[in-house]
Amino acid sequence: MTHVLIVGGGIGGLTAALSLAELGYEIDVFESTPEVRPLGVGINVLPHAVRELHELGLAQELEHAGVLTSELAYFSKHGQAIWSEPRGIGAGYRWPQISIHRGVLHLLLLAAARERLGTDHIHLGHHFVRATQDADGVTAELASKGAGTSIEVRGDVLVGADGIHSQLRAQLHPGEGKPRWNGTWLWRGVTHGKRFLSGRSMIMAGHSEHKFVCYPIGPSTRSGEEVLINWVAELRQPVTELTEREDWNKEGKLEEFLPQFESWKFDWLDVPGMIRSAEAVYVYPMVDRDPLEHWGEGRITLLGDAGHPMYPVGSNGASQAILDARVLSGCLRSKQPIPDALRAYEKVRLPATAALTLANRKQGPEECMTLVEARAPNGFERIEDVISEAELQAIAAKYKRLAGFTIDEINQHPSLAHVQY
Repeated sequence: MTHVLIVGGGIGGLTAALSLAELGYEIDVFESTPEVRPLGVGINVLPHAVRELHELGLAQELEHAGVLTSELAYFSKHGQAIWSEPRGIGAGYRWPQISIHRGVLHLLLLAAARERLGTDHIHLGHHFVRATQDADGVTAELASKGAGTSIEVRGDVLVGADGIHSQLRAQLHPGEGKPRWNGTWLWRGVTHGKRFLSGRSMIMAGHSEHKFVCYPIGPSTRSGEEVLINWVAELRQPVTELTEREDWNKEGKLEEFLPQFESWKFDWLDVPGMIRSAEAVYVYPMVDRDPLEHWGEGRITLLGDAGHPMYPVGSNGASQAILDARVLSGCLRSKQPIPDALRAYEKVRLPATAALTLANRKQGPEECMTLVEARAPNGFERIEDVISEAELQAIAAKYKRLAGFTIDEINQHPSLAHVQY
């Protein structure tokens, strides 16, 4: 039986574990964190990734835990409408777009992995140290945080899904250095608040240097009339040298960013009120890494943020990790020799994610907001006088093609785990 070792028990690693378990493989997942808690804030799972989670039998749990996003709408910093488009089922996809708390999705995947793999195959508190391989297999050394000891585990495949600071990536690509920062800080929070617009809308307001994003991610525990709303406030500064390592769980302070959003009180959304109502605020720099020439060698490869960390533009981080996992499963299903299957996986996923990483540096579909800011910084009477419908549609369509979620591409093709690679 093929034995797969997965380093990293996040969304990508657990999706890979569930996908490869369907092939009858023995799977062991090693997660550095000693205790998995529902950390983070909201994320969007796009239709092509939702399809893959449906294929794994998680449709009911996923849709019950999140919100089926119906609309994506862009606004200027004055709250004026620029462009909106239907999303998910409303746009014609066979699968929805789902907005959900990252921690809720993580725990959902973890529960499924424990049930299907067995709890003794999910190893918490094990930090990857190094790997060696030969023609017959790969050996991973892992340090046990609690016991202060290390173990060696032998397998047929090693998958690094250990995030932007991947230790396996560092071994494969020594000297790469710190992640690349574009000078933007993101303050993120979750607020119990009233529904806005359609009640299932995702909105983006402002432009590349001064932006606010929010969308509902689930029901509120306070009132039936309220929902849980994820929001992100972004500000860019000229400095692009980080003085400390980024941390998704670092608490932010309102005085660092709220003054720049105090005037953003639109007739359809009170931005400063939403920010003040958050139970907690976290701050994080917008970072990525340059695309690699290869993700692995022999029996080793990378997945998700370990292989292609990208700016959180276009709702693609978690979705691309899910797609990685499913393509990896499809390539290993092909019964090629393992090294050949892993290179086939990289041949499919590396160019696609590299193109997306570079597109996100250019703002992806959010380019329309920056164009409007440059052309009409003081507002406008008619959006048609600032930017044409054709230009807006072209920006949106181009990004969908790059990210691999055009309607025809998703609806007319099988799950990525069942494609012949």
